[in-house]
Order: sequence, then C-alpha cells, then structure tokens
Amino acid sequence: MDKLDKLKQIIAQSKSAVVAFSGGVDSTFLACVAGQVLPGKVLLVTAMSSTYPASELDESRRLAALLKLPQRTIVSEELDIDGFADNTPQRCYYCKKTLFSQILKIARDEGFNAVFDGSNIDDQNDYRPGRKATKELGIRSPLFEAGLTKSEIRDHSKKLGLPTAAKPSLACLASRFPYGEKITREKLGRVGMAEEALRSLGFSQLRVRSHGDVARVELLPAEMDAGWARRSAIQAACKKAGFTFVAIDTQGYRTGAMNETLVRK
Repeated sequence: MDKLDKLKQIIAQSKSAVVAFSGGVDSTFLACVAGQVLPGKVLLVTAMSSTYPASELDESRRLAALLKLPQRTIVSEELDIDGFADNTPQRCYYCKKTLFSQILKIARDEGFNAVFDGSNIDDQNDYRPGRKATKELGIRSPLFEAGLTKSEIRDHSKKLGLPTAAKPSLACLASRFPYGEKITREKLGRVGMAEEALRSLGFSQLRVRSHGDVARVELLPAEMDAGWARRSAIQAACKKAGFTFVAIDTQGYRTGAMNETLVRK
C-alpha cells in the first residue's frame, strides 16, 4: 500500500472529522483528501490570533471555498494563555493544549468522531512540544501516521492542483523569538510587518528572527545573493517595521532555528 492510499484508509476509519485548518501546505492537502474520502462529513476550523498574520486568515477562507468545505473560525489568543508570553521552551505545548481543547469541544458537541491536525513525518526531526499536547488530547495526525514527508505532500498537492503546492512554509510568529524573551503584540506586529515587506520584495521562504532590537533575516541559500544585492532594501523594510539593527544570517533559512540553543536530553 502506498502512502496516499494509507492516508485515505486512516481518514476513512474516522467516518467524520474536524480538521485544524491554517491554510498552509499540510492542512490544505489534508483537508482536500479528507473532503474526498468523507464527503459532507468534514469541518474546517481556523484559529484567529495575533501570532498569525491577518492575510493568512483571508487565504484560509479562499482555500476553504476552493475546496468547497465548511469552515469555522475561532479566537485562540495565545498571549492570554498562562505561560505562553513568558516564552519558555514549553510555549508551544500551552498553545496547542488550549487550541485543540477548543476544537475537540466543537467536534464532541457537533458529533464529529475525530480531530485531525496537519503534522507530517518531518516534524519528528525538530523539537515539537505541541505534539505532546495533541497526543494527550487524542488528536489524530493522519499525514504523520501515513509517513508522508513535506516534499511528498507538496508533490501530491501539485497533482491535485492545489495552489498551496509551492507555498512557503509558515509558522506561528512566536517562533521568531529566543526562549526567555517575553512576547508582546507589539513585537509580533513588528516581525509580521517585516516579513510581509520582505515577501513583497520577492523573497519566498524566509524568517525574520527577533533578538531585541536586532532583526536576524534568514533567506533561502538560493536567494542569498539577491539578499546581499538588495541588503539596503531589506534594511529599510526591517527598520520601517521597528527594528534598529538588521543582519542577514549567513547560514540561511532553516526550520526551528531558535531550538538550536536547546540541549536535548
């Protein structure tokens, strides 16, 4: 059995499901396949918060309409969760526990048999305390269970004609801060504004990591030369967003960069 068939089998076992839907590569692919396997028995739930740009919420709505799946939005303001703003290494655990408890309640109240998230098999290669929370709540991760990698999900998305096939990977804006630095709405807005500005300059996969008044910009290795050539524009964009100093990280873009400081046991 290939991975796609295994995915469909896993989804079919649930008979009905709520999908935690961000509009990213993984959740869009999962929602698409779930809608095919369980027609009329899938609900998408999207969380609104200050840790995700408003443009992503709008994009999720467009994608839900494209998939012809019902979508509900809920408020999940992470900064109001005890322990989240303090930005300890357990930050993601607190967030996921609160968010998925809300989604699980919707599923139970409305008679859905399962809640799915979009974790894929590559997520096991990074520090993901949020996975502990979803496991505790009994949330299913069909992409992970089927062994699908990010690359495979992109390939399948392309075959399905999904506009997210080549969409850059996104992550909660809280992941841009070193552990221990308190997170505020102002800081989240500054990072979000800087990243939107850099994308408007033509850069694709990127991160603006916030170190106090310093913006550390991560660009794809293939776009590094363009970054150096346009460093004045990058500097201007980040300073306009509110940073005092701007640096381009020579190591380039990578997921979980802030986890590099953690000592794994």
